Amino acid sequence: MDDKKKVQDISRRRFLRNIGVLGGAAALASCGANVTADDAEGRKSKRGTGEMTYRTNPNTGDTVSILGYGCMRLPTKKVDGDDVLDQETINELIDHALEHGVNYFDTSPAYCRGKSEEAVGIALSRHPRDSYYIATKLSNFGPDTWPRERSIQMFENSLKYLQTDYIDYLLLHAIGMGGMEAFNGRYIDNGILDYLVEQKRNGRIRNLGFSYHGDVAVFNHLLEMMDRGEIHWDFVQIQLNYIDWEHANEGNTDAVYLYGELQKRGIPAVIMEPLLGGRLAKVSKPVTKKMKERRPDDSVASWAFRYAGSPEGVLTVLSGMTYMDHLEDNLATYSPLEVLSEEEHDFLQRMAVEILLNDTIPCTDCKYCMPCPYGVNIPGIFAHYNKCINDDNVPRSSTDPHYAEARRAFLFGYDQSVPRLRQADRCIACGECLKECPQLIPIPERMAQISAYATQLRDNTL
Repeated sequence: MDDKKKVQDISRRRFLRNIGVLGGAAALASCGANVTADDAEGRKSKRGTGEMTYRTNPNTGDTVSILGYGCMRLPTKKVDGDDVLDQETINELIDHALEHGVNYFDTSPAYCRGKSEEAVGIALSRHPRDSYYIATKLSNFGPDTWPRERSIQMFENSLKYLQTDYIDYLLLHAIGMGGMEAFNGRYIDNGILDYLVEQKRNGRIRNLGFSYHGDVAVFNHLLEMMDRGEIHWDFVQIQLNYIDWEHANEGNTDAVYLYGELQKRGIPAVIMEPLLGGRLAKVSKPVTKKMKERRPDDSVASWAFRYAGSPEGVLTVLSGMTYMDHLEDNLATYSPLEVLSEEEHDFLQRMAVEILLNDTIPCTDCKYCMPCPYGVNIPGIFAHYNKCINDDNVPRSSTDPHYAEARRAFLFGYDQSVPRLRQADRCIACGECLKECPQLIPIPERMAQISAYATQLRDNTL
């Protein structure tokens, strides 16, 4: 039996042990969460009171909010017909987050068409530097950024745009995409990993880690580097949610394995995609009904956030909070965090299977596939298709009882959310998007399927 299988076989018990179900409140307190005796008895009554839960980074002693602010999807406004970042709204959101205990902000040179770092820097620089932690990435994806001087310039630009002398949490961005060849080209052959280690020694980086997507062999290789004493990873960012715990799609790795490997080495985990790009905030009506029956006052999204934050080795959970209501709901969920019970964990695993049976597309709306050279709005098409599946508006046959209503909802919503010249039928299967997708979705194949389905609905030939 290989190591991954061994970890999966004990996945349920490990998850429950790590969230304190098998060890009580003391286990949670030991990892730095702000748990008191009163909290243990009455957390539900205190939910959303502003008492943010924190975790302690064992490497630096940083006290980090369990809710981290992901800055990949910042609010925009129209200026001369173009979408530009709305700095005033960004400032308001970040001010509110800081005021209510959020102190970890995650960005990248690749986010928001290259404008995220600058916007985040403007917002954060209005506050004392010791009141927040900045996480950013060396996002040298394209081979044109692999030369040493280009990658170094990217790092220097991050410091400039973020208006800081040091980065609290610096990540090698999305290792695993492109396999070992890409990893070596981006960080080893050009000496950039050695350069980043030197910057850490000089105090310009406080914590050095990586985020993972794709080829698990690269993930394993980086941990083996640490095992051999070649480097120390202070933290690692992984995708974890109640679907990906045991049911990750073939383009990624089950989180039970990733988290287990980090736990073995005492490496804190930063969690991305707790909502799978929003999919777990808008689940099917039957799943929503079951969640509301259990916790009527809680949002669907709060279930996913509680799941992602419950394991004790999790340092922070990133959420891309574009709107104030997103931020308010997440603050309520994590102020303080009510860890999952054993029964709730099992319930969510049943819901994961039910969600997967609905055949939604595992798009996280990261937009790495964009812009499409032929103008196709890839994430917009997937978002509409997934919404229709969750709303039960994807008829399988003209004999379905609600065929006419569902057909009308699918086609009207499609034309409203995606302009005709950007719909799936414009895809020519050039494959440019395939190498960019961290979920390894067969995008041209999916586009062909959705295009054919929409044509059948329009022609009334389903």
